[in-house]
Amino acid sequence: MGFFELICGNCGNYGDYGNHMKVTLDHIGIAVSNISEALAFYRDALGLEVEAPEEVPSQRVRAHFIPAGESAIELLEATAEDSPIAKYIARRGPGVHHITLRVDDISAALAQLKARGVRLIDETPRPGAHGSQVAFIHPSSAHGVLVELKQG
Repeated sequence: MGFFELICGNCGNYGDYGNHMKVTLDHIGIAVSNISEALAFYRDALGLEVEAPEEVPSQRVRAHFIPAGESAIELLEATAEDSPIAKYIARRGPGVHHITLRVDDISAALAQLKARGVRLIDETPRPGAHGSQVAFIHPSSAHGVLVELKQG
C-alpha cells in the first residue's frame, strides 16, 4: 500500500471505511543547520522568494516559507539545542524532515486515523506556523515518513 493510499483511507491493513480523507500537499519541511547557506541556495541561486521568518515557540524553531505553486518549502532553523529540529540534525544531518498535508478538520482526521490503528505522535492538535493547528503522524505508520497534518 502506498503512502497516500494509507492517509486517504484505501484498503489494506487499515481497512476500507468508505469515507476518504481529503488532503492537499501544503508544504515540505527541510531541516537546515545553516540558514545563511540554505537561503543562499533557495533565494539567491534558485531565485525563489522567501517570506519573512516566523517563530514557532511550541516547536522551538524559526520557519522560513518559500511559496512554490500551490505548495511551499519550509526551511526549519532550530532556535534551541533541545528542539526537535536540532535533535533531528544531530542524528541525521540537514535534509527533508517532513511533509505536510492540509486537512479541513484536523480533529476528525486524527480520530479517523486513530480508529484505523495509525500511530500518532500528537493525538490532539497543537499551534503551528501561520496560526494553524498541526499534529504529527509517527513515521512507523507512514512508511518511514514524518507526516504533519495541518488545518488553517
